[in-house]
Amino acid sequence: MTDADPNAAPAADTDAAARRIAPAATRNRDAILAVLSRVLPPGGVVLEIASGTGQHAAHCAAALPGIVWQPSDPDAASRESIAAWRTHERLANLRAPLALDVRSADWGIGEVAAVVCINMIHIAPWEAAQALFRGAGERLAAGGVLYLYGPYRRNRAHTAPSNEAFDAQLRATDPRWGVRDMEDVEALGTEAGLSMEEVVPMPANNFSLVFRKDAASA
Repeated sequence: MTDADPNAAPAADTDAAARRIAPAATRNRDAILAVLSRVLPPGGVVLEIASGTGQHAAHCAAALPGIVWQPSDPDAASRESIAAWRTHERLANLRAPLALDVRSADWGIGEVAAVVCINMIHIAPWEAAQALFRGAGERLAAGGVLYLYGPYRRNRAHTAPSNEAFDAQLRATDPRWGVRDMEDVEALGTEAGLSMEEVVPMPANNFSLVFRKDAASA
């Protein structure tokens, strides 16, 4: 065996162009991981809905090796980015992304230990949030966790002026979008047999919502 030439150029990062980076994901990934490390089960399959760039999938799979992380996204370019992160990180517990739209009847996956959804329900029609809870309720094992992250209104009011401005921007882009009322989201959980167990204030006026599937609903 010949030693590698220390003066040789590094191997080309052939998937760098496809591997997208969202600054917000870079900023919030450690805060999100801190909550997930505490509330997710120690093993099993975790389905991530709307994985976007794939940064959270790669970051969480690396930090939680006992979990099998299943990313997904309905957008082909996002799946390409997720696949590029998977290739780059070479994590045995990070699966190839699913082409999954929560509004579809078939998610292409069976029972899971947890469902994670970061920054989706305010950038999608309300029907997507309804479908997310319905699908999670059907697929989560007893005691399984649904984790949501993003901005929310509380008691029908914004929690910060920046969130109010963001909400107006979202609704101007698409009237079906917008920062959701936490109470309405909790009601979706109740309908799906999921109890909101914890509300965790997060940086930049966001929240982590932790739902757990009731044993009676399994």
